[in-house]
This record gives sequence, structure tokens and C-alpha cells, in this order.
Amino acid sequence: MTWSDAPRSPDFAGLRPRLPSPVEELVDGRFERHGVRLVLKRDDLIHPELVGNKWRKLAPHLAAADGRTLLTFGGAYSNHLRATAAAGRLLELRTVGVVRGHELGDRPLNPSLARCVADGMRLHFVDRSTYRRKSDPDTLAAVLRAAGAEDAYVVPEGGSDARAVRGCRALGEELAGVADVAAVACGTGGTLAGMAAGLGPRARALGIPVLKGGFLQTDVHALQTAAFGGPRGDWSLDDRFHFGGYARTTPELDAFAEDFEHRHGVPVERLYVAKLLYALVSLAAEHAFPRGSTVAAVITGRPFPDPAAGPTPSP
Repeated sequence: MTWSDAPRSPDFAGLRPRLPSPVEELVDGRFERHGVRLVLKRDDLIHPELVGNKWRKLAPHLAAADGRTLLTFGGAYSNHLRATAAAGRLLELRTVGVVRGHELGDRPLNPSLARCVADGMRLHFVDRSTYRRKSDPDTLAAVLRAAGAEDAYVVPEGGSDARAVRGCRALGEELAGVADVAAVACGTGGTLAGMAAGLGPRARALGIPVLKGGFLQTDVHALQTAAFGGPRGDWSLDDRFHFGGYARTTPELDAFAEDFEHRHGVPVERLYVAKLLYALVSLAAEHAFPRGSTVAAVITGRPFPDPAAGPTPSP
């Protein structure tokens, strides 16, 4: 969905995104020595408060919600929950975040969830078994009742569904003719599914899952089928770079991210972007990219908390 597709309401004026997002070329010897050109697709600069590429996935849902309460799902460090909460504050919409892990409700909020609350989101914690079954209609209905949000507009985890996938197709269209390989870190697979559809026949999309489990192949196929009626584009996944799973990092990954920041002056978000960049450096060393090719790394977010952004005002 483009900006022109959104409802023409003054309430949306504060969400006007910077699109297309900038493309920046980096000079990095780890790619140059293999004859590969690296560019960054700076989706982290689309909007200062809707984290990274979340605008592309949230905009269709914000339009469809038509002013209703937004209810969505995420883990304790979910970028998607933060983006939804920020959108709610900017648009004066009520938001409810269903958080995986009932035990977290009795603990102090981490900075990510505290930001959600500061932006006006009401949190509802559920046990992990219930969370896994959230797509079941009866389970979802029970969660909505327990959260006091029976009439809410439900945004799926990560924002990924057919609407969001069609919204992310524009990312691929913006990279068509720019890159031979467009790479993105994957949580739910929605961005990859849409990007691959928009790239066109002369480029391929590469997804780097940040969760372990090997389930995304099926999920991306299902998302493309729901959005477009079947598979679209040339895409693949490389499951080797999750570093233990979602929200997991290692000293090696942290050192890599700090070195990348020092080399290029680009803030590196740890849960998604660091794993993507590490994967691309490793793949270049493995000669996975033909000489003369251009690889685009989609930068989907900034480190949190971002000192440059300052505190988010309370609603």
C-alpha cells in the first residue's frame, strides 16, 4: 500500500513516511575483495517512531482498522509491539499488546515493553501454550475476551498477513534494478514474501531467519499464496545465522556489530540487522555471490533504546 492508498484523514499526517527509503553504498573490503558491491536499503529511516520497515506492514492495517482499537501480538522485545504502540499514540488509537509469557506480568517491564506502555499500549500477558494457539479461532476469541477487547481490530504477530505482504511488495520494487540480491532478516517472513514479489525477474531475495526451527519456508509460501494466489519471485532462506534464536546474541555477534558501526558509522540493531550483516559477510567469504554482483542489505531497524531519538513522550 502506498501513502496515497491510506485514508485521507488529518490524523494520518503525522505518519507520513520517507519513501522510497534511501539506498547507501558502503566501501567494505570484506566484500570488495570478492568483487561484490554492498548497499544498504535504509528502511530504518522511513519514520522516526515506527521502527524500521514496520510502516510498510502496519500502514494497511491502520487503514483497515478505521479508528478501532488495535490488538496485536509479540514477545518481550518485539519491534512490532513498539511500532504499533507508537502508531496508536500518534493516531490517538487505543492499542492492546498480547505478550508471550504469562510469567512476565509479575516482573518489572523491560525497556521495550516499558516504551509500549509509555506510548499508551495496554499489555495482556498470556502463557506460551495459549500464545502458540493464537491463530485458532476459539483461542483468539478467548484471548480477546480476557483482554477486554472483543471489538478490536486484530493485527497478526509481526503484522504479517496478506495485506502486509502486499504492502511490502513496494520494497522489492524500490530495489528492482538496484541489486542482484536483496537480503533481509526474517522474523515472521512477511517482509521477505512481499519484497521477493516486487523484485522482478532479474534479482533474487535472500532471507536470514533470526529464529531457529526451520519453519519459515512453509510460512513464506503460505503468505505469498494468501497475498498473490501463489509463489512469487526468486527467494531462499539461510538458517545458519540465528545465533541461538530470537533475542539471542553472542559475544562474537556483539563484537561484529560494534566493528561494523566503527567502520561505517551505521547503528546496528542486534536482534535482526546484526545477524543479517554477519550472514552477508560470511556468505561473501564463501563466494556465494558472483563477482560483479550488488547485494542490498535491508536495514529494518535501529538499536533500542536509541539515544539519538530521545525519550518517547507519554500520551
